[in-house]
Amino acid sequence: MTTTARTDAPTRREQILKEAARLFAERGFHGVGVDEIGAAVGISGPGLYRHFPGKDAMLAELLVGISERLLDGGRLRVGDAAGDPRALLGALIDGHIDFALDDRPLITLHDRELDRLKDEDRKRVRQLQRQYVELWVAVVRELYPAASEGEARAAVHAVFGLLNSTPHLAALGRESMEELLRRLAHGAFGALARA
Repeated sequence: MTTTARTDAPTRREQILKEAARLFAERGFHGVGVDEIGAAVGISGPGLYRHFPGKDAMLAELLVGISERLLDGGRLRVGDAAGDPRALLGALIDGHIDFALDDRPLITLHDRELDRLKDEDRKRVRQLQRQYVELWVAVVRELYPAASEGEARAAVHAVFGLLNSTPHLAALGRESMEELLRRLAHGAFGALARA
């Protein structure tokens, strides 16, 4: 997948979301006030209300946004793979590794705070996640036709668990961690060949 490197600075809104994610992950949603988020980006707490109606809106945008980003990235990879399932699985794994290493606070936030979303936002996150899983299941079934749908689905969820464990892992350095996660993910899927 070809991507254009972003050269412009993050917007104020993006800065706020990044710091909110970090603070929410460190101290929990209720452990952080708007004043602290504002201070982290150099504006007053009430100044945040020019960008978001409140903390709930930040949380929703973070969790719905990352689910949309993963699904959109997965769909792009499907198109870029041009029908090559092995290349597609590798691209999906690499894309998810990038997310897992670059957006660790969002993983923690999802694990701890998803139930704080309004029903509508929580349903949207779950819907997006199901669609993302289906991209993976389809390619895994194509590569490992002897595996049942249930086995393929279980393997996808197990690999997500592996990759999403990054907030709990000691850092090996970005390159080493990326390579280790890649080998582990491919190895987990390779186990389906014996299914």
